[in-house]
Amino acid sequence: MTSLRVLGCSGGIGGAHHTTAFLLNQTILLDAGTGVAELSSAELLQIEHVFLTHAHLDHIAYLPLLLDATLGARTRPVIVHACAATIQTLKTHIF
Repeated sequence: MTSLRVLGCSGGIGGAHHTTAFLLNQTILLDAGTGVAELSSAELLQIEHVFLTHAHLDHIAYLPLLLDATLGARTRPVIVHACAATIQTLKTHIF
């Protein structure tokens, strides 16, 4: 059975509002907005793939934090999927 958990779908933050992030079947993250903060450490470790729709901050804000929080505990890297322009933006401005 497929499960989709909405972690955030708001254009802003504050209170119960979180920016775009969806968790598919516990292992696939669709965008990495502030909603990722809703996940436990164990849930973060289950993520194997991150698909980014584009490089706006509300869609990638928690990617660096996700990677930093789980780096020492992972046996395999997280695979980030995005178009070439988004990957280049991440390399130039985030990592």
